[in-house]
Formats: sequence, structure tokens, C-alpha cells
Amino acid sequence: MTTTNILGDADIARIAHGLIDRSLPKSDWTHAAHFAAALWLVRAGREAEMPGLIRAYNTATGVANTDSSGYHETITQASLAVARAALAAAGDVPLGDVLAALMATRYGRSDWPFACWSRARLFTPAARAAWVEPDLARFDPAVR
Repeated sequence: MTTTNILGDADIARIAHGLIDRSLPKSDWTHAAHFAAALWLVRAGREAEMPGLIRAYNTATGVANTDSSGYHETITQASLAVARAALAAAGDVPLGDVLAALMATRYGRSDWPFACWSRARLFTPAARAAWVEPDLARFDPAVR
């Protein structure tokens, strides 16, 4: 499959560093940017930082981290699993190529979690606070 890079490696690094230092414009924190940051952090061996980085970024951009908004642990951990799988499948290629390939799969759609989790389960305070197992289908992070 041929994919077109939506973001280059420099763009991905800018997004990751903008998340880390909370300087990324809120309008740039898109679905693709979430995966770009996840890929960068996983490759850099810093994936464990992502939950705290998102919470701090949300606060810095005026998004409250509550039981009904802001940070979401289940989605974050599922997204990190997808990023790990994408990197493992891709090998040592530029992150822009990995992101382009990932975004060309089902994970390129922002509604991808609903294939495994019902809205009723995913948008609970419990799912925002901690990993919650899917209730519709087994979650498979493989990128195909």
C-alpha cells in the first residue's frame, strides 16, 4: 500500500515537543497529532510520560481533566498500544511514514474505539480514570 505522509518527522517532533512543553496550539492537537505524539514518545522510550503530559497540556490549554472531560486513560493506553504495534510492524523507518500508514488504517478515524467499546462504557468516569476492558469486541492494536 502506498501512503502519503500527512506530517513529516520535523512536524512530528514539533508536536511532541509542543505537548511536552505545553506550547502546541490547541488547534494543532488533532487526532493525527495524538498519534504523532504517541509514536514519537514510544520511539523515544518515553511513552510512560504520555498520561501526565496530556493532563498537563489539557490544563495549560483550558481543558479540565474531570470525570466527563479532558484526559482519558483507556483511550490513551489503547492509542499507545496501537503506536507500539505500528512501530513494531514498520521497523526503523521515518515516523512520518509510520504515521501515514497508521492513519490509512481504521485507526485514522477518530471513532475507531467504538468498534471495541460502547459509548456507554467508554465515556464512564472509570474508563477515563483507568483501563477498562472493551465490551463489544476484543481490542487488537495491530495496524493493518
